[in-house]
Amino acid sequence: MKKLSLGRSLKLGSLVGRVGMSTLANRLVELGLSDERARKKRADAMVRNAHRVVETLSKLRGGAMKVGQMLSLQSSFLPPEIVEILSHLQQKVEPLPAEIVMMEIEGALPNWKGIFESIEQEAFAAASIGQVHRAVLRDGRIVAMKIQYPLIDEIVRADLDNLRTLFKALLAIFSEMDFESFWEEIRDRLLEEIDYRHEAENLRRMQELWAGSPEIRIPELVGEACTTNILCMEYVEGIPPEEACSEAFPEALRDRWGKNLLEMMMRGIFEHRLIHADPNLANFAFAPDGGLILYDFGCLKEIPEDLARNYARMLRAALEGRLEDVPGLLMEMGFHRTGNRPVEREFIDGYIEALWPVVDPDRPFRFGQEDGIMEKMMELGLKNWKEADDLIFPKDLIFVNRSLVGHFGNLSRLGAEAPWREIILSGCRSADSPLP
Repeated sequence: MKKLSLGRSLKLGSLVGRVGMSTLANRLVELGLSDERARKKRADAMVRNAHRVVETLSKLRGGAMKVGQMLSLQSSFLPPEIVEILSHLQQKVEPLPAEIVMMEIEGALPNWKGIFESIEQEAFAAASIGQVHRAVLRDGRIVAMKIQYPLIDEIVRADLDNLRTLFKALLAIFSEMDFESFWEEIRDRLLEEIDYRHEAENLRRMQELWAGSPEIRIPELVGEACTTNILCMEYVEGIPPEEACSEAFPEALRDRWGKNLLEMMMRGIFEHRLIHADPNLANFAFAPDGGLILYDFGCLKEIPEDLARNYARMLRAALEGRLEDVPGLLMEMGFHRTGNRPVEREFIDGYIEALWPVVDPDRPFRFGQEDGIMEKMMELGLKNWKEADDLIFPKDLIFVNRSLVGHFGNLSRLGAEAPWREIILSGCRSADSPLP
């Protein structure tokens, strides 16, 4: 373990040093340049260092890759060039050999033969922290076993200091934002993800919240086969995302999937105040009747009651055309400039204008075919990131934003049309309801 940690630390430490020196050198060079040339120089350095980050992190499982993946979906807080480069970390990971996996199972569950009739040797899914195998219980039920990679807990914790320094240096190229709050939220979600007992509890909570819902299906937990590094749940088969987003399925069915996806988010934010906060479409499957199946419960986010209520008030003001109220409502959410100054209307209006077609009451909106929504958001990010370096935002908003932006991308992949305005307004109206 010491040798493994040393090797990883050297790789990450070397990367931290290169990015840090690049940042310092760039700041010195900028001193003698015009604003326009300095901006171009900074953008070049940002892209160059982002490529360095991806090249190194893509070779390291665990926290290194996972943090990069989390950041790749933070398009409201990061320049689009960074988001585009980090998005390559969403690619699939090669699974571990079967013999290593069986050693992990035997170490965590000495009585596994009394629980399982059989375990498939080949993983059917692999990610940054663990991989998933199908198995059959003694009572005949088919289950999915999520098995952590060896020593992943120690590896993630050993990576944290280097990762903090690395991404602080990377963000310092283009922003003076409050990195510590940003990092604390990323770190906390990451540490939760490596504890499968915590994920098991997340699964139980989601089962209770969505019990009886025909649209959102949560697999049943198999508690006797769960440990800190093994999570076992009912295997619920569905249509994989790649197929669901294709023209192999009728438009009307894809519309139902899209409608249920956004309703899940709205109910999660405003009614349950607990959201599934990893919008990677690989965490979902699709049922032939329009329902959604959730698979991964490592990254959930609790929404504070005051944030949910203020967020609902802000969205309703925007939807009802009361744009003059939006800066003040954002301040009540904790989103403002340094010195407790409200965000300017000019900054806000561009985003509302870009998103308005989605919620226009006069015409339906189909994602993916006519919108260019994601492209417009990226253009706004590129235009505004230099003016965003003194923004203060509530850290609890980070994963809400990550999820909404990620699901906008998923709706575009589905090419879905639904009454988006009514779905959002219905969610906002539930913000004042007591928790279930």
